[in-house]
Parts: sequence; C-alpha cells; structure tokens
Amino acid sequence: MSRYMILLPAPEAEWADLPPEEHEKGMRSHQQFHEDLKAGGHELLVAGPLEPSAAATSMRPDGAGGTLVTDGPFTESAEQVVGFYLVRSDDEADLRAACERWSSRGELLEIRRMAE
Repeated sequence: MSRYMILLPAPEAEWADLPPEEHEKGMRSHQQFHEDLKAGGHELLVAGPLEPSAAATSMRPDGAGGTLVTDGPFTESAEQVVGFYLVRSDDEADLRAACERWSSRGELLEIRRMAE
C-alpha cells in the first residue's frame, strides 16, 4: 500500500473571517471525506489542522555550517498549508476520486504520493 499526503492550502486571512455557518459547512465536508475514505477502504493514518503560518519557524542552512532560523513560513503567499491528511491506500484512482468529490464541495487540496 502507498501513503498519500493530502495538503490543504487556504488563504488564512479569508478563512479566519468566514462566518460560523461557513466553518460548519467545512466541517461537514471533512466528515463526508472521512466517510468516503472509509467506504473506499482507505486508511486514515493521521490528520489535523496546523497553527497559522505566522507561528511557523523556518530553518535553512546559513552556508557556513550553521542554521539560519527565522519566524514565519519559508514563503510569503496568499495561501498557506493549514492542515493535512496522511492516508494509506492501495487504490489511488478511488482515493483521487474521493479527493475530487471533496474539492467539488469547495476545498482546495493537493494530493501527493509519498516516496517509498
């Protein structure tokens, strides 16, 4: 079975300003995705939201054998990864179909098979 990382990018500032009913709609969409995963025989290994990108710490080599540590994400962009799913599956086509159904309900997502 292969493992797949499903990344959830979103415009953080816009998401924070959505009314409660939009957040509830999003939670129902996540619940439906969980049901689709189970129905397709996919194994949800772990999932969760991430704290805002402003709370990230980025680290990169400084070129002199040390590390440059900065507050915030690596890149500034309108969309940041706000959550993720790690799924194990032996049916990539069905998993992609479940992701397409989820996206059609308004979710932005990126799916990538993990290197073995």
